[in-house]
Amino acid sequence: MKTVFHKSEIPLSQIFVVRHLQEKHFDPIWHAHSEYQLFVVLEGTGTRFIGDSIKAFKPGELIFTGPHLPHLWRSDDAYFGKNSSLQTDGIVIYFNEHFLGDHMMDKEEMIALKKLFERAGRGLEFFGGPREQIISMMQELTGMKGLQSVIQLLHILAIMAGTKEYDYISSRAYELENNPGETDRMNIVYDYVLKNFRRKILLEELSELLHMTPTSFSRYFTTKNNKPFSRFVSEIRIKHACKLLTETDAPIAHICYECGFNTLSNFNKQFKEFMLRKPAEYKKAFLSI
Repeated sequence: MKTVFHKSEIPLSQIFVVRHLQEKHFDPIWHAHSEYQLFVVLEGTGTRFIGDSIKAFKPGELIFTGPHLPHLWRSDDAYFGKNSSLQTDGIVIYFNEHFLGDHMMDKEEMIALKKLFERAGRGLEFFGGPREQIISMMQELTGMKGLQSVIQLLHILAIMAGTKEYDYISSRAYELENNPGETDRMNIVYDYVLKNFRRKILLEELSELLHMTPTSFSRYFTTKNNKPFSRFVSEIRIKHACKLLTETDAPIAHICYECGFNTLSNFNKQFKEFMLRKPAEYKKAFLSI
């Protein structure tokens, strides 16, 4: 995802920005910005981080995030291979809260849209018929200009504001944008964990990379991510296990060790804690869909 507004706002000459993203992989940088963002994955798989939520992503995912909500769509390792022929594809729309004018949101007619923007603080994932309709309209929008494109965006927002077919993503909103130092630190953490979760994670090694003691790092991470570091690692391992359970025929014991767990009993226990069912039950439920 090359076009990202990390620090500056959308140029004043533009009401909103639309980008059709076609790259070898999505932008692997954890970041936040001051714009609202509507993003659809058209092609590509990987792991999605939004606020304190971790989830695998695949084509058809439609996400709306509010200002300052940190996020990252991290493509699977295969997309980063030197000789990989894999590609990602997506459409992203950025706009700020004043794109309709400073006082428009105070109008009675805008109550539904104002509530949508408030909900976006936690991130929203759309599903069902509205998702399909919005994705189609976003694809049409990439070829529009001028007033036609503005009307199309307003139509998209009206659908989003009027539907109940969505789920919240993060358990909380993020009000302030992280400073560059914090963003750099978190990117080191995400990169380290995503590269090493299949083996034992060494807290001392990671905290040394951040020039912190293990104790201060643990405290810092929990404050910034609303969860202990150990739970964060377990969640990444479990989400990877879900992917392997549904996309491969590998035995559960093999998946257990492939995801960084030392014993099958511990894997089963943690999997049930996160997914509310055992690995075998999860796989069976998926295959029955």
